[in-house]
Amino acid sequence: MKILRSKKLMGLCCSVLLLASCGASVDTPSTQSGQKPSPSDGTITIWWTRSFYIQEDEALEAAIAQWEKETGHTAELFFFDEDDLPGKIANALKRNAPPEIVFSPRIAFTSVPLWAWEGKLADVSSVVEPLKEQYSSSAIEAVSLYNQKSQKRSIYATPIGQRTIHIHYWRDLLAEAGLNEADIPQEWEAFWNFWKQAQDNLRAKGYTDIYCCGFPMSAEATDTHFIFEQILEAYDIPIVDEEGNLIDNQEIRQQVARAMEFFASFYREGYVSPDADNWTNGSNNKAFLNQNVLMTINPTLSIPNAQKEDEEIYQERIVTIGFPQEPDGEIPRYVVTLKQVALFESSPNPEIAKDFLSYFIEPEHLEPYLENSLGRYFPVMPELAAKSFWNNPADPHVFAATQQFQRGETIPSAQSLNPAYSTLQSENIWGLAIEGMVAEGKSGEEATEEAFSRIREIFRAWER
Repeated sequence: MKILRSKKLMGLCCSVLLLASCGASVDTPSTQSGQKPSPSDGTITIWWTRSFYIQEDEALEAAIAQWEKETGHTAELFFFDEDDLPGKIANALKRNAPPEIVFSPRIAFTSVPLWAWEGKLADVSSVVEPLKEQYSSSAIEAVSLYNQKSQKRSIYATPIGQRTIHIHYWRDLLAEAGLNEADIPQEWEAFWNFWKQAQDNLRAKGYTDIYCCGFPMSAEATDTHFIFEQILEAYDIPIVDEEGNLIDNQEIRQQVARAMEFFASFYREGYVSPDADNWTNGSNNKAFLNQNVLMTINPTLSIPNAQKEDEEIYQERIVTIGFPQEPDGEIPRYVVTLKQVALFESSPNPEIAKDFLSYFIEPEHLEPYLENSLGRYFPVMPELAAKSFWNNPADPHVFAATQQFQRGETIPSAQSLNPAYSTLQSENIWGLAIEGMVAEGKSGEEATEEAFSRIREIFRAWER
């Protein structure tokens, strides 16, 4: 197995690829010259997003090496930075020279539904179907995508993990506010008012620069989309029906407007930092870790994981919890983003690639990879989710996040029903609407009407 890693060099716009096997010299991928990335001799090419954790990458390397040993096939594995990989894939597709396998957390909710619609992905039913009963229903639903060319829905991606949003707060700041974490309500309105009361208490004690809620309110931050999507789910507001059709009527738009008013009210009432309308991805992480906010919402465990080397902070001071009950009193149903591996139909060796994917998603092979992601991805197979790693209170954040998946239902985001919704996400339509409310003073009704005007255009374009 050849392993090549893309590394950005400080102050340069280019990257180099270092060949990290057998003491080989520096090399560059064949894709740089426009050639097919995978030869026709039985070798497959895998493009994968480099993890924040070396052990996660090493677990993938170990799985590939074992597959090579057992099958006699070979693979070339390329690691890329997350910001770089989507563009490299797009360029390879333009040249009709894609690798067999690609994985990037971002492409799951933006590109995979589009590629399936365009007929660019291989049907991987033969990979997933043998293990279908071991997957969660939301995982299968998320990869059952529509192919406009074949005019049918089938399995066009291989699910390996999932994410949802989590709430983090500072235990010591809450205590400083004179509140007890055991008293955090589970009723919807009371839950959010609890954090507002915490800020009021801190203000009374002279803490003028701490806000209770680290919520992004900008179109630049994708977290704005994910948080508002969960709020829509809490209020039982569907945007598409089970057939993938846009639900666009006055009642739905009024409900969306009320949900926007609820979210924007945190900013308007002074419970969110006044610069949150300019936040980018990671701004809420920074504000939280600097203790400028008491509580925040995040779609990964990256916030506590950033402090994992500091046992006191990780174990005692930062706390992870799930969402409160929905406004109707129901247990929260979490919107999940499924992390999917894509296989291109036009790649040189799709059948060999299917063989690797079939090997990789066997529970005993997928388990080490997920565990070494340290909570970046959670299992989509209940059998794996029941393992001790995910249910060990000694890791309070992984344990708390696992409880979210186990106590409530999960549903995939709406792009699994209609790929047009992926454009809504990539353009951050919800983020634009929220930013318009807090930065320009638009009403929820006005922001909603503008959002739906663009959403209609997006869905009509996909119909063509």
